[in-house]
Amino acid sequence: MIDTPSPDTTPADGVEAPVSPARRPLLSVDKLVKYYPIHGGVLRRKLGDVKAVDDVTFDIAKGEVFGLVGESGCGKSTLGRTVIRLQPATSGSVSLDGEDVFAKRGGDLKRFRRRMQIIFQDPVGSLNPRMPISDIVGEGMLAQSDKENGWGVRSIRDGQVGDMLDAVGLRRDYARRYPHEFSGGQRQRIGIARALALRPDIVICDEPVSALDVSIQSQILNLLLDLRREFDLTYLFVAHNLSVIQYISDRVAVMYLGKIVEIADVDKLYSNPRHPYSIALLSAVPEPDPRVRKRRIVLTGDVPSPAAPPSGCRFHTRCWLREQLGRPEACERDVPELRVLEPGHEVACHFAEQLTAEAANEAAHIIPAMSAAVSDEATALASIAGFEATGAAAGSEGAAAAPATSVVDVSVATADAGPVTSVRDVVEDIGPMDPKGPAAPRPPGAGTG
Repeated sequence: MIDTPSPDTTPADGVEAPVSPARRPLLSVDKLVKYYPIHGGVLRRKLGDVKAVDDVTFDIAKGEVFGLVGESGCGKSTLGRTVIRLQPATSGSVSLDGEDVFAKRGGDLKRFRRRMQIIFQDPVGSLNPRMPISDIVGEGMLAQSDKENGWGVRSIRDGQVGDMLDAVGLRRDYARRYPHEFSGGQRQRIGIARALALRPDIVICDEPVSALDVSIQSQILNLLLDLRREFDLTYLFVAHNLSVIQYISDRVAVMYLGKIVEIADVDKLYSNPRHPYSIALLSAVPEPDPRVRKRRIVLTGDVPSPAAPPSGCRFHTRCWLREQLGRPEACERDVPELRVLEPGHEVACHFAEQLTAEAANEAAHIIPAMSAAVSDEATALASIAGFEATGAAAGSEGAAAAPATSVVDVSVATADAGPVTSVRDVVEDIGPMDPKGPAAPRPPGAGTG
């Protein structure tokens, strides 16, 4: 399921928590569709489509951090790349400040691209190894140069590059170096500087910390929050790690097989998820203490292929709530629309009102605690890897240092686990242990599924 050890979700002293932005839509996505055609045969005829993104609608407010989370292959990165026109959409519309993004052509599109930038997932592959940092960060400015901004003049461009390096915590003289001379975290800072060089309105953060170790993750997240305030940025933040999403986001969308199944404010989603898939994801968040018995909703079966998604609700083939309700036909027949369940909370489920704490408790499986001898050693490994918020997470940029608060935070340390009283009480699975010794923590970029 959801990967990575949980970093601290409480901002450190001196670091402001994300504030609720004014709800003025900056980016509006309406019924966005992105299909990839499947061709086969001697004549390369079209046989079907991979439905990577299918009928997705949401708004992002000015100054907001909008988190997008889901399993690998659900279409998160494709959605972000389609929004900023790195690849063409099949249908639907995207507007930025009321202007139709897909209607732009030629010079208008070139100028419009200044307002939308992206931070890529891979800090190594996204940088040209044959170019110095000054050219990598300044390449966009050179392409967008005109008489007004003067970016075509090398000295002016280099000055702007130095300012961007300062902003992301790198020395100005690093501009003369090449990508291979930097660590992974420094390379990602360079990618951030490149994205900010054109002073965009919105930045697509395509899993910007998944390839980094946990202590560096916290530094990059705090850097992004600082830059958000300094440059008045708006983020569409794509990630697997639910703890990362909880730390940085104002609102969160949960995506499954090309569709958004739930949108809510971060506190609402993590305290009271209302879609069966969201509850299953949250129940898979690891708990740092291996002594604690956990409950987890284990989804059966594999994720269906986006080339042949199930009819009706795409989650119905793995839905634990559907099984409890006696397999109602509506789940297979009708596609659930994303509807407002309560103010600020949208859910795409026919039976979201019937999702109760008792239903979640019945679907959960109790995961036993580890033996005392093994758990002590596993706790030490978890602490070293950054599972617990210790000094390693309190890096040079004020990373968070208080213990993480799980969204489903009921722990059972006794011999028997008592009944839960709310959906949040469906608690996490620490994962299986190797019989030869304690399991090593999963790397942050291990992915989901």
